[in-house]
Amino acid sequence: MKFYSLFLYVLLIGFSAQAQNDSSVVKSIYDEVLMNGQAYDNLKILCTTVGHRLSGSPAADKAVIWGEKTLKASGADTVYLQEVQVPVWVRGTKEMVRVNAGKVVRPLNACSLGGSVGTNGLLNAEVIEVLGVEELVKLTEKDVKGKIVFFNKPMDPRKISTFEAYGACVDQRHAGAGEAAKLGAVAVLVRSMSLAIDEHPHTGSMGYPEGAERIPALAISTLDANWLHKELIQGKQGAIKVGIESNCEFKGYKTSYNVIGELRGAKNPERIMVVGGHLDSWDKGQGAHDDGAGCVQSIETLRLFKTLGIRPNNTLRVILFMNEENGNMGGKTYAKAVNAAQEKHILAFESDRGGFTPRGVHIDDNLASIAFVAEFKDMLEPYGLHVFEKGYSGVDIGPLKHGEGSFNPELLMMGLLPDSQRYFDYHHADTDVIEAVNPRELHLGAGAMAALVYLIDKNLEFK
Repeated sequence: MKFYSLFLYVLLIGFSAQAQNDSSVVKSIYDEVLMNGQAYDNLKILCTTVGHRLSGSPAADKAVIWGEKTLKASGADTVYLQEVQVPVWVRGTKEMVRVNAGKVVRPLNACSLGGSVGTNGLLNAEVIEVLGVEELVKLTEKDVKGKIVFFNKPMDPRKISTFEAYGACVDQRHAGAGEAAKLGAVAVLVRSMSLAIDEHPHTGSMGYPEGAERIPALAISTLDANWLHKELIQGKQGAIKVGIESNCEFKGYKTSYNVIGELRGAKNPERIMVVGGHLDSWDKGQGAHDDGAGCVQSIETLRLFKTLGIRPNNTLRVILFMNEENGNMGGKTYAKAVNAAQEKHILAFESDRGGFTPRGVHIDDNLASIAFVAEFKDMLEPYGLHVFEKGYSGVDIGPLKHGEGSFNPELLMMGLLPDSQRYFDYHHADTDVIEAVNPRELHLGAGAMAALVYLIDKNLEFK
């Protein structure tokens, strides 16, 4: 009995010493990133010298070069490129959308949705308004044929999580054109996915069902959506026509790259911890929050380990994924290569919700994994991290666990969870620029990622 008590005492002393050491390392991570963080400077270079970087564009090619150079400068042991076949969709010249409502002629702030076909000249038609796909499908071909469908379901301001509000209405952007075409519509206009009421249209991905008629799809600003709605409810439904002109088009596929950098693990180099964001962006703004922020935070995680002399037990692999926005070919290609090589991944951690103040993480896993990560809450709460709950991790890392033929069923998957209130002010819009990013908030996010990776790396054996 005395031997058991002594053993338990020694074990508790060991755990206490480990916890004290972990707290000290976490503090050193935050001290370094808040005093000497490089994430914001790296982001500024990406935004101002490369700018927006749509997959397949010359700017995306420049971003790959930037990513390779920046990862090498961060101290990675190895940096390499992974070929990815990406779609090439081009916007063409600036879109024209003009409303004719009786004596009123008004241009609308608009942009084509990613993947849309063009109008092949000027298209004029009457407008019919619906509050989302669920309302459209209640109509008949007689109601819709030959018209432009205006999807005007707003994000719900009552939702505290703006991602929840976004998820509740984004189907009108992605699937609206396909559903409208089934009823004979000639084009669709979609209210921008934003809670802000302003003049900036927000683009984003859309798709057409296999074999379906392809009609033009454009987003209009929330300010113009509200104006058009008022015009329609004033009894002018049949009198309002819209003229649209766009020349966007799909131009096939080309080779691009995921950019990958590693710090080799000291004890278990065959076990991989992935941190990453996506290098591509839409061709609006500079792609600062979406997802330049996630890329530089991931690079900063590696730099913090290197600068502070933290050698991970397991290999730390930073991935700047290509083509999240319109195909996720970077994530799919990476997962396919992992499965073919039967690499053992123990962690996949993505940042793709903007560079705002971090609140915690969402964990795309079972209750045991959530409880394991939540064990660090007391240590991380002084740094503002308090949310450790089940939720969505990220598009790029999703195929590692949920893709066809996944080799990593026990993989711990997490997504950084920043404050979401301002994210959709900038998401996929011209406003997503470096000036919209606060350096301290961005560096706090990088510190959160590095601290969590460190704690998981050192303690995962106790899971």
